[in-house]
Amino acid sequence: MSELTFDHYMQITQEQSELTFKTAIEAAGYFTFYTFIEDFRMGLKTYSDDHQAIYRLKLDHARTLFPTPERFSPSLFAIWDEFDLIFTCKNEVLDKIPASRRDGEWQILLDNPFSHQQVVCYPSLVFLEAAYMYGYFQRELKPNEILRLQKVTELMFTNGLKEASILPEL
Repeated sequence: MSELTFDHYMQITQEQSELTFKTAIEAAGYFTFYTFIEDFRMGLKTYSDDHQAIYRLKLDHARTLFPTPERFSPSLFAIWDEFDLIFTCKNEVLDKIPASRRDGEWQILLDNPFSHQQVVCYPSLVFLEAAYMYGYFQRELKPNEILRLQKVTELMFTNGLKEASILPEL
């Protein structure tokens, strides 16, 4: 079973071993493939500059090995397109923001200034996760929506008083 993991897949260097991996995943079924996909997603969140080439290669190979992921679940129909977009956008961020400026807190904001919907903010992110989310949210960005990746440079933080709560005993 340990050979049916994303970590094992990332270590495979021979085409025949990848084909064996594919056959084993297909035989194991949905749960194993779903776990592979979610671990791949986690890899996309955490990789940095020095792993761009291997992730490009492995993403291309995964698309070739599993060209119809919807066979495992209809919800996975566009998973490779989603991962490609995330990969491309994250690499754009990695290329534009030098490593020396990536420390600290980052956040993602989604806004449509022409609607009455609330601004959505994902605060307290590390750089690599924020870069991942920058790619993730581009897939369904609507006209007039704005996606912002920004570093928090000044921050004031406070918590509300428990006594001011309508449920102070909680």
